Amino acid sequence: MAHQTNVSSDLIWELCRPNNAYLVKRKSGGGAQFSKDPLNLTNKHSRKYAGFVNSKAVGVLPAEKGGVTLITKKTKHQNRPAANRHEVTFAGNKSGPKVYKGIVNYTAKQNYRADIRQEAVARASAIRESSRPKQDTPEKKIRGAKAKKAAAVEES
Repeated sequence: MAHQTNVSSDLIWELCRPNNAYLVKRKSGGGAQFSKDPLNLTNKHSRKYAGFVNSKAVGVLPAEKGGVTLITKKTKHQNRPAANRHEVTFAGNKSGPKVYKGIVNYTAKQNYRADIRQEAVARASAIRESSRPKQDTPEKKIRGAKAKKAAAVEES
């Protein structure tokens, strides 16, 4: 049984929308507003992605050694911030599709919102991509007789 709070999430959003601790306002770019909420998958300041407002929220953060941590918000302890999160860590040595399937399966089995599943997988993919070490570009090979001749002339 899911425990309910005394206040609806719509009312919380209407009260916190103009100003909250996670809001980042930018004057450039047409006054864009972003969010620093760890349970916000797209970092957009909107009701759909606001993790502190929704009773069932999902967040994806980087873990050690190229891993990914899936954070879910428990519905049981909504009024206890220290106890209302559950974390699952996927190691960096697991293949990408296994991590993504694990995220999808966990959120589906726990009846989390299906509309943000794709964003969770996209966020995990971006985190894994950014944690990989960048490889040096290989030296270009000289192809063709004229190019080899020109390179030999430049070396001498």
